[in-house]
Amino acid sequence: MLQIPVKEGESIERALKKYKKKFEKTGVLKQLRERKQFTKKSVLRRQEIIKAEYVERMHSEE
Repeated sequence: MLQIPVKEGESIERALKKYKKKFEKTGVLKQLRERKQFTKKSVLRRQEIIKAEYVERMHSEE
């Protein structure tokens, strides 16, 4: 459960902004989307390798 301390005189918009930022950092929504459908381990591994190759290529070009 997320708790956002709101100071005296602080606007609701500011508190909502803090809440949204904290919620995004927890990764709840991302986890829900991942759980929505099953992905085989071999597919996940292949995606990791492709991403690693891409990152390596980006670093080598700099």
